[in-house]
Parts: sequence; C-alpha cells; structure tokens
Amino acid sequence: MPTKIEQRNSKIHGQGVFATAPIRKGETVVEYKGKLRTHDEVDEEYGDQDNGHTFLFILNDTYVIDANIRGNVARWINHGCAPNCQAFVIGDESGDPRKDKVVIEAMRNIAKGEELTYDYDIHIEGPITAQERKLWACRCGAPNCTGSMLKVDKPAKRKAKAS
Repeated sequence: MPTKIEQRNSKIHGQGVFATAPIRKGETVVEYKGKLRTHDEVDEEYGDQDNGHTFLFILNDTYVIDANIRGNVARWINHGCAPNCQAFVIGDESGDPRKDKVVIEAMRNIAKGEELTYDYDIHIEGPITAQERKLWACRCGAPNCTGSMLKVDKPAKRKAKAS
C-alpha cells in the first residue's frame, strides 16, 4: 500500500505529519512503531526528564512503544483538541501483550495537504502545575483548544452512606 503521508515542518509544533493524498474516514493511516520496552525500562531511562516531549506510547499494562528508538513517521503526528485521527491499541488475538500494536485511523475525510492530529489522551492526577501546563502546552489552534495536552483525572465521588 503506498503511503499517503509525509513528515514536514508544522505550525502546531516542530515537525508534523501531512496528507499527500486524500485519506478516507475509517482508513488506517499508519502503525505507530518503535522499540518495545517495559514501563520500568522507560521510567528508568526517561523518568527524570521533564521536557514535555515524548515519543512514548503506552501499549498495555506491561509494554510501551518507544519511538525514540526505531520509530517511524507516526511519532511526528501532533496532538490536537479537534483531531482528525484517532489512535487505537489492537490486542493480539493470541493474548500475547508483546504483539499488541497501535494504529492511527482517520476519524473523518482528510484533504491532501492537511496536517494529521490525534488526542494524546495524557491523564494525570490533578491539579496541573504551572510548570506542567507550560511543558505540555497545546498549540493546535482549534476553537475548542484546552491549552494543554494534559487531562486531569478527578477522584471518584463517594455516595453518602444512608443512616
């Protein structure tokens, strides 16, 4: 299958990925590739780095795809608050977590020349500090832009016990 995307400079952030031909809604655009590593391995290597830039994609409870190593063009797809793509983790049919994969799929028709984006869906326990807000600032320019790639997980509310 010929590729319909290319990496080039982005107005959103540094590098981006752009359609070189029309992409249909529901079409698989690219698989996110990189070195398969455990959460502990990436925490050990990158845990003390606080630069708001990552090519890590959580695959499952055990593994992460580290696109810093053997990554492909998918690592350059920027975050967007009104994305035109969505990332899916596809579990291996045999249940082997090492064989799970991530694919990026078009959520709507994408025109030639349009930049591809997806919601990074990065959750943290709140609140977001000023430093985190600056490091993880969103520059997508969408009318509904939240200004941050981070989403705060709020604690579940408990129901009052009946007396």
